[in-house]
Amino acid sequence: MATVAFRSSRSLSYPTSSESSALTLRVGEADSTGAPQPRLLDRVRAAIRARHYSRRTEKAYVAWIRRYIFFHDKRHPADMGAPEVTRFLSYLAVEGKVAASTQNQALSALLFLYGEVLEVHLPWMDEIVRAKRPQRLPVVLTRDEVRAVLRRLDGTPRLMAFLLYGAGLRLLECCRLRVQDVDFGTNQIVVRSGKGDKDRVTMLPAAVKPHLARHLERVRAQHRGDLETGAGWVELPTALARKYWNAGREWVWQWVFPATRTYVEPHTGEHRRHHLHESVLQRAVKHAVWRAGIAKRAGPHTLRHSFATHLPDFDAHEKLTAYAQQE
Repeated sequence: MATVAFRSSRSLSYPTSSESSALTLRVGEADSTGAPQPRLLDRVRAAIRARHYSRRTEKAYVAWIRRYIFFHDKRHPADMGAPEVTRFLSYLAVEGKVAASTQNQALSALLFLYGEVLEVHLPWMDEIVRAKRPQRLPVVLTRDEVRAVLRRLDGTPRLMAFLLYGAGLRLLECCRLRVQDVDFGTNQIVVRSGKGDKDRVTMLPAAVKPHLARHLERVRAQHRGDLETGAGWVELPTALARKYWNAGREWVWQWVFPATRTYVEPHTGEHRRHHLHESVLQRAVKHAVWRAGIAKRAGPHTLRHSFATHLPDFDAHEKLTAYAQQE
């Protein structure tokens, strides 16, 4: 995209807590009666939640809008337009050297701000050109490399890695699996609210079934212990907690891979257990790749790419999964 002239010596700094509070006061508005309206960033959050966007999208959009406002010396977005948006995006590309996908994410956040929150529908919004995202080849491991990585994992990360490779799950899809999503009878795993908030069904590798069954027995014993101490709650999707007030303690809603510690939900006072954080598997796989001496930038998602590459030879894929489980 074309860039515009601006002061190249300008640095983009993150706001301090005092500056953030000043920002919320500055962007606040008042209606015709003089009553204060919700602050701008609160309006952004409300608009995102009304459209059922993910929490990560909300966090990213709010962060980009905040950076955009501070970049322009805390001017209200309603007082700015295409030149300011273009200058900010040009700064990210030229000075910040961000990737095209990052620049497009910032643009999406600003278009959402103007179109859905401020309800400013101007011709310049359609004329802003998105950065061209280059095509990159994914990192794929050979079968021997997959075997070497899986061999150097143990415990829960090992089982999760087998599901990423054996069932083609994404990292967060694996972390967010619930007990009811695993069907041992049909050898299927139901992925709920995956990418694009879509459900899908994938296979449950036969070689993983006995190990996963034993893992769930240990998780159920842990859940019984939580119930005895007044805990055992998990977060439920949408408004199910209001419809079925005790469903959060039922076995079918528990996480397949729960966290090791509980926490207290501040609004309800429930002692909950979150799912295992994704960083646990990320660190384990990175360390396993390093120990295996593999000179590739491989992580958990690499196992999914390898699954898609090896799947055409299904028999070899099943044999590799079974062989690695036996070791």
